[in-house]
Amino acid sequence: MQRRQRGVNVGLFLLLSQVFQVGLANIPPVTLATLALNIFLFLKPLKPLLKVCISVDQSYYQKDWQRLVLAPVHHADDWHLYFNMVSLLWKGIKLEHKLGSILFGYIIAVFSVLIGIVYMVLEFALAGLLNDPSYKMNCAVGFSGVLFALKVLNNHHHPGGTSNIMGIRVSSKYACWLELVAIHLCSPGTSFAGHLAGILVGLMYTLGPLKMIIKATAGGFSYFNDSVRQRDYYSGSFNSPANACPRTPTHYLCFT
Repeated sequence: MQRRQRGVNVGLFLLLSQVFQVGLANIPPVTLATLALNIFLFLKPLKPLLKVCISVDQSYYQKDWQRLVLAPVHHADDWHLYFNMVSLLWKGIKLEHKLGSILFGYIIAVFSVLIGIVYMVLEFALAGLLNDPSYKMNCAVGFSGVLFALKVLNNHHHPGGTSNIMGIRVSSKYACWLELVAIHLCSPGTSFAGHLAGILVGLMYTLGPLKMIIKATAGGFSYFNDSVRQRDYYSGSFNSPANACPRTPTHYLCFT
């Protein structure tokens, strides 16, 4: 299993074009910092993909817990980075404006780690239920699990909309479930468990105790949340590929 080959990163150029089209001044600070971190680590990865991807075997059995932090911010290739980051750009602008920068940043940090844990639980369960130990070897990278969780949050805070997924109009409340299936029909190599983990963590926040825990531990930052939320960030719209399947061939192997 090899890392992406270096060449002309068309996806990266398109991502930068989209960022400058929106305008740096119109992107809230945590969203912009998260974009910058993912782009930087794409250009200058800390380790090869096989050393950062998360799996039951490598993270749990081998006790390599740093993968919980490293996996979400590394990507398989430029198109993987492009679609994830443009989706983050759209969701981040809306949610950071709604929640405030400090709380939004805290949510991203908690979600990134927690989704990795839930992902391993799902893969471990699949290995046991199907009597197939290969699930414990599945290794995933990328920010898409966090994006699925953020989509659940966005639909919670902005209810009532509809999404068009592969020509099917569906309530935004249920769109993430249809996208979960649609993405894997279009790109079978992506991590179903990783995306499902994102949805489950999002539901733990909107319907379960996670929201109270996060807000309780972040309560000391309420002043900063209120002050940052007053900024009038970009509220327009632009085309987001969050609901579309990429037409460009990608080979993520077992990566998300």
